[in-house]
Amino acid sequence: MSEEIEAGKSPKLTIELVPKTSWFTNLRSILPREDWDMVRHATYKSADYHCEICGGRGEAHPVECHEIWGYDDDQHRQVLIGLIALCPDCHRVKHIGLAQVRGAYPEALQHLARVNGWSIREAETYVALAFRKWRDRNHFKWEVDISFIKATQNQESFL
Repeated sequence: MSEEIEAGKSPKLTIELVPKTSWFTNLRSILPREDWDMVRHATYKSADYHCEICGGRGEAHPVECHEIWGYDDDQHRQVLIGLIALCPDCHRVKHIGLAQVRGAYPEALQHLARVNGWSIREAETYVALAFRKWRDRNHFKWEVDISFIKATQNQESFL
């Protein structure tokens, strides 16, 4: 598993730890409520209300909208590059730091391992690598770029 990560092969389900300076800066906080609702519902519908990673669905609600961010570690820019529908379990893994705070880390770790075909030990190694990268990124103030959604809005794909 660690050889895959080092060789640049991305696992099916990844962890996305947002730098501290970008916490609470997301589409839900930036867009007017009605625009956010339109964006997220379009994302759900395009995935046929199934998780785009594991194919699952949640019990209380089938899927949640997750923002996919790209990171320019030289310029310290966090760029919105897409949206994806995730079941609550996959979404919890994406935000595994929040899962730790909420006491849901064991479940998130098990889901991460199951979806990627890893042992718990391999999943723990991956989590440690993700947190190391997150700590490195926290040394900088990040600029958040959501021009993707503005371009999408102009194309009327979502709105």
